[in-house]
Parts: sequence; C-alpha cells; structure tokens
Amino acid sequence: MKIKTLLTAFVLLLAIQTPAYAAEETYDFDIKGQHAFIQFKVKHLGYSWLIGRFNTFNGTYTVDDSHPEKNRVNVEIDVASLDSNHAERDKHLRSADFFDTATYPKATFVSTGYKDKGFGKGILTGNLTLRGITEKIKIPVTQIGKGLDPWGGFRRGFEGEVTLSLSDYNMKKALMLGPSADKVELFLSIEGVRR
Repeated sequence: MKIKTLLTAFVLLLAIQTPAYAAEETYDFDIKGQHAFIQFKVKHLGYSWLIGRFNTFNGTYTVDDSHPEKNRVNVEIDVASLDSNHAERDKHLRSADFFDTATYPKATFVSTGYKDKGFGKGILTGNLTLRGITEKIKIPVTQIGKGLDPWGGFRRGFEGEVTLSLSDYNMKKALMLGPSADKVELFLSIEGVRR
C-alpha cells in the first residue's frame, strides 16, 4: 500500500513539474534587431558575383515539433528595398527591365508544405510571387538553433538556400549580363521571436 501511495505521489509530482508545451509555436521575424536576412547573388558576365539583399521584409513561421508536416511560413518583401551597394545599379534593378517595383512593389512567399528530413533539416515547399508571377519552389532549410534569449523571450533560427531562374519571372533582360545571369542564388537567414 505504501509503495502504491509513493508511486502515485511521484507520478503527480512529475505531472506538476513537467511544463505543458503547445503543439504549435508561431514566431515573428526579428526585423527590429535585424537578425533576419534575405540576400541574393547572381553572376555578372560570368566573371564575378553581384551580391545584394532586401532591406525591408516581414513574416511569420509556425513550427510544430511533434507534427513537422504542419510547419508553415509566410513572407512579404518590399522589393524596392533591394540594395546592391550601388545606387545607379539599384535604380536599374528596380526598373521595368528587372523587378518593375512601380508595378509590383511586393514579393511574397507562402508555404504549402514541409517535409522533415530529420536532424533539424527539411524541405519547405511553397509559392513565390514576384512581378505578379507565381512559381512553386522548394527550399532546403536547416534549423540553426532555439532557446531563451537574455530578454525573457524564446527564439528559433533557420537558414535556407534556393536557386531561381529570373526568366521564370519575366526578367529576360538579365541575359544581357551573360547566360549565367539568369540564375540567382537566394540565401535566407531567419531568426524569429516566439509570440
């Protein structure tokens, strides 16, 4: 009888001390602290890399560790915030020859699925809309880490890379920079703060 009572007390103690975890956790990109980046690089005439980034964007992602197939992401990019560290080039990239930001000021990515590969890795599938054209893309992603921050919040960070064809988004003028300029490599480093 004593053993049964002790066992019951032990189970109750565990139940009280074990924290309850929500199935899903939603995170906002840490834009204020600038711990989220969307960068790109494209070959210039096949001789060197042109490297830039988008300075203004926002988004959320939801993670379910128990059911990773439910993971999802939403991103909105201010395309006019494109920055390649050269004002005249940026003006040309914002023109109708390339991103046409006057007509299409925003680009969006909305995930449609996630395939868990284990060890913090996975394949994120979704729709990227750029210049009014939507294409389905797959982004291999890796979780960098997660945990408490010094300000009492909880953070989780990921990175991902994908190669896009600019001609898919009606940016055929990119080919004047050489045939390899059609391919742009996109790198995302996202740190989010849990709501």
